[in-house]
Amino acid sequence: MPAHAPDRSAPFWFRSDLGVASFGFTDARTDLGRGPADGSPAEGPGVVAAALGGRPALMRQVHGATVAVADPEAQPEADALVLDRTGVVAIVRVADCVPVVLVDPDRPLAAVVHAGRVGMASGVASAAVEAMRSRGAERLEAWVGPRACGSCYEVPAAMADEVAAVEPAARATTRRGTPGLDIGAGVVAQLRRADVVVHDLGGCTIEDERFWSHRRQGDAAGRFGAAVVLHEGSGDGTP
Repeated sequence: MPAHAPDRSAPFWFRSDLGVASFGFTDARTDLGRGPADGSPAEGPGVVAAALGGRPALMRQVHGATVAVADPEAQPEADALVLDRTGVVAIVRVADCVPVVLVDPDRPLAAVVHAGRVGMASGVASAAVEAMRSRGAERLEAWVGPRACGSCYEVPAAMADEVAAVEPAARATTRRGTPGLDIGAGVVAQLRRADVVVHDLGGCTIEDERFWSHRRQGDAAGRFGAAVVLHEGSGDGTP
């Protein structure tokens, strides 16, 4: 379990530690931007990275299952970043998709994951787990953050059937009785099948105005997300 009770001080909605990793989930108090291509503000990632004590490492998220290594000098096209060195803050940005932080309590390894509908169906969370285990991770824990819930995320019936054929746990019915998807439930199911201990923080971005939501706000939506950093230490699961 985390080394201490969750911290909700700005810029984080949730912040905690495990082993040599410190991590947090932000909210709409901070806009992490959508990336350099759209001219979004660049201050958010820097604020988050400074709060965790490192340099920001971002990715060009494309709704796939590619995993890259976090690097402050590059923004690879990927939907998961593996972190294996100190002083670097790996950041994922979302606004209805599922943000995930993965931590190895025993080794200096962590990751962030962006799992939207396509990414979840493509297995991006599982790909991140495999990438960490290929680097020596054995015991993994995951924190799954706020996202569009299955009661709100309405989709066409054919789309719901297509996604549920890949991940049955993602099938949902909205409050209106229409076909829906619970991408967070799909991600949680995939992580648990991979023998990852899951901490589901819950929360629906469409319902909760504390978070950015593209479905609720359209093009006015900024991005919140999650970030993780590794510190010097024993890597034996102690703070």
